[in-house]
Amino acid sequence: MKPIINGTGNYYIEAQTRDARRTDVIVGYRGEQFIVELKLWRGNEYNERGERQLIDYLEFYHKDKGYMLSFNFNKKKEIGVKERSIGGKTIVEAVV
Repeated sequence: MKPIINGTGNYYIEAQTRDARRTDVIVGYRGEQFIVELKLWRGNEYNERGERQLIDYLEFYHKDKGYMLSFNFNKKKEIGVKERSIGGKTIVEAVV
């Protein structure tokens, strides 16, 4: 992450919110803030909980768009990037 930001921004791993919850990664870059949730793929239900968690963080930080990176180690996984709208928030999810 550091070479990408290259002195132009900052990133915070497991940043603590005021209500003692922890976001996975927050990237500050060129005056913008990006909220990123990292998940291991453990099925749709677990994934939906991760999306709800990300939406809560977006609410906390007053953001409309967040990012979720899902690591899927299944042999028949469906990789790619999808954009979804949930509760008025946009989630961009990349499955690798």
